[in-house]
Amino acid sequence: MDSRQALEFEKPVVELENKITELKTLGGLSFQAEIRQLERKAERLRAEVFADLSAWQKVQLSRHTLRPFTTDYLNRLFPEFFELHGDRAFGDDAAIVGGPSTFCGIPVMVIGHQKGRGTKENLRRNFGMPRPEGYRKARRLMELAARSGLPILTFIDTPGAYPGIDAEERGQAEAIAKNLEVMARLPVPIIATVIGEGGSGGALALGVADRILMLEYAIYSVISPEGCASILWKDQKKTETAAGELKITARDVRDLGIADEVVREPPGGAHRDHDGAARMVGEALQRHLAELVAVPAATLLERRYQKYRAMGSSIEE
Repeated sequence: MDSRQALEFEKPVVELENKITELKTLGGLSFQAEIRQLERKAERLRAEVFADLSAWQKVQLSRHTLRPFTTDYLNRLFPEFFELHGDRAFGDDAAIVGGPSTFCGIPVMVIGHQKGRGTKENLRRNFGMPRPEGYRKARRLMELAARSGLPILTFIDTPGAYPGIDAEERGQAEAIAKNLEVMARLPVPIIATVIGEGGSGGALALGVADRILMLEYAIYSVISPEGCASILWKDQKKTETAAGELKITARDVRDLGIADEVVREPPGGAHRDHDGAARMVGEALQRHLAELVAVPAATLLERRYQKYRAMGSSIEE
């Protein structure tokens, strides 16, 4: 990895790894002893750095520009994926990708947020922030999946729904709300996986699922730490504090009873090893899908209803 793309806290690890790569390039046999020593040092340093990350550091990892996006998982886990376009009302939104495929021999519908790498691609994908037509496309595909009896796998990775005036004029809030309503009653298994940022209603529009999985360094929140700091403290310097108070990390969300499983990431984060990250996500999806496809539709809907009824509840003693 180019050290210029590394986050501040991971730079010592990246610089050491780059030195190892340089020694191997110069002549691995001549520096074998030194390389082995440096590899052990890099492994220890990586373990130390990632053993006690703050909530804000995990937020940074969830947004890492090299982190695998939905299409990276599609390429590795769903080789038969066939993308479908358009909401049949206004247009297509490249911030949402979706279509049928197979997973472990089971026909499925896959839908996910899609960010871009580089300025041109980010503009085309609108930085992973869907407009109403994106959510309506997702709804169309989910309803198609229900009619065809296909389990639905969603990948969540968005800062939030696009807040521009054109999106509001075309019914952004209604499009998101309708997705929540539709997902709550679909008689097929739904598994949502938060692979990066799970931002506000823009994430929830793909997140009403029977099982919610989160990658180890993903986040899920009603508001960004920056937005929270601006509203509560009116001070952007409080962003790191807000990240901790919001309880948005994967382990926090699991402990709050929202996420069902935290999926481990490769050492140093998913952005360091796309193949490894896809393998870990695939193993988790396979386990949960095998359990859910065996559940009758009526039982599935009742459990889904109870799952969301229980969220945010409290008991007075």
